[in-house]
Amino acid sequence: MLIPLSEATQETCGGKAGTLGMLLRAGFAVPDGFVVPLDAHHDTLGNERPDVAVDGPEGPSRAGPAAPLPAALLDGLAHGLAALGDPPVAVRSSASSEDTGEASAAGQHESVLAVQGVDGVAQAVRACWASLHSPRATAYRRGAAHDQPVDAGSMAVLVQRLVDAELSGVVFAPAAPDGVTVIEASWGLGPSVVGGTVTPDSYRVAADGSVGRTVADKRTRLDRRGTGLTLSDVPADGRIRPTLDDETARRLARLGRRVVELLGGAQDIEWAIARGRTWVVQARPVTAALPPMPPMPPMPSATQGAPSPSAHPSHPARPSPAGPPAPRANRLTGTAGSTGVATGTARVVRGPSDFSRVRPGDVLVCPFTDPAWTPLLRIAAGVVTETGGVLSHAAIIARERHIPAVLGIAGATVLILDGSPVTIDGTAGTVTTST
Repeated sequence: MLIPLSEATQETCGGKAGTLGMLLRAGFAVPDGFVVPLDAHHDTLGNERPDVAVDGPEGPSRAGPAAPLPAALLDGLAHGLAALGDPPVAVRSSASSEDTGEASAAGQHESVLAVQGVDGVAQAVRACWASLHSPRATAYRRGAAHDQPVDAGSMAVLVQRLVDAELSGVVFAPAAPDGVTVIEASWGLGPSVVGGTVTPDSYRVAADGSVGRTVADKRTRLDRRGTGLTLSDVPADGRIRPTLDDETARRLARLGRRVVELLGGAQDIEWAIARGRTWVVQARPVTAALPPMPPMPPMPSATQGAPSPSAHPSHPARPSPAGPPAPRANRLTGTAGSTGVATGTARVVRGPSDFSRVRPGDVLVCPFTDPAWTPLLRIAAGVVTETGGVLSHAAIIARERHIPAVLGIAGATVLILDGSPVTIDGTAGTVTTST
């Protein structure tokens, strides 16, 4: 009933597991594991559409439908885990409709990390199955790329040995051999980077091997502690210390080039480094191009993450002898995440309790965007975040939705007043308010 990851294909095991199986067979370092295939989902649930709880930024909920898995599947899970040595594992969705060239479904389905034991894995499998029909996944499919609804299909579930990453991130590997590779990196496990809860270091590696970098203020990190995840503060000496040296950045760029050569087309590759070894934990086709990027400084490093002078409100205009003060324009600068310009009402959203206040055409201003917030991106004119990078899930979804996004403006939820008019330029990476 289960399929070893080394034998997984997209036809039997969905997009995520099928691609990782291909990479594993080609000799890439991919954490070992097995897959509960698409057929098992259909055979177990049929046309069932279970509810699933929406989980929060601290970690995915392990709650799923209560009905037990078939005995044969439970036995298979027990044998599969025993073959791995029963380590902590990552249990991850691998739907037939995700990680395609038309729709990424980035962050829309469930992943449960640091699971150990057959009971925990069984519960996580049910949570992954249920997430196929969660509100966020359903909303994503209704507003899929190219405005074509995506069929839900079926859900396979990937069970892999968890990499206790010291640092992790994403490589944006271009299709053209002479293109620039973009890398984002931060301390700890990858959800901090892809989930946008931290502003990562950003690197650009040119075809000639030259490296530019912007070092961010990486304030938090996510790590495994036993069978749970812990969010902790990064010590002061590590917050603005570069995660990667130039040679490691070049090595990641070469890894990205090898993945592109195997899979074809530009690729979005999630990676993790543990004990000096680099692992590939996901690769998906790029569904929307990155915004044009300004020149990046080479060494010595620039520091990004705390507000720069341009990220603070400008001083009030001095009164003119001929009349009252002119309106004050405040311009904030962050990372360009998705191109376009939009003007709307700023709506500060700090959590689900604020969702009902959002109206069509509002510009979302938030600490970061959890995947559960996907329905808001169907009606928003743009999005501004306090943390996150251009390769985060929120930025990918914004690009697929063709709405501008500016990321990593520290203090945005305070500097931008709720209800005020705001103009967001996702190409320049600026947000302008008038008061």
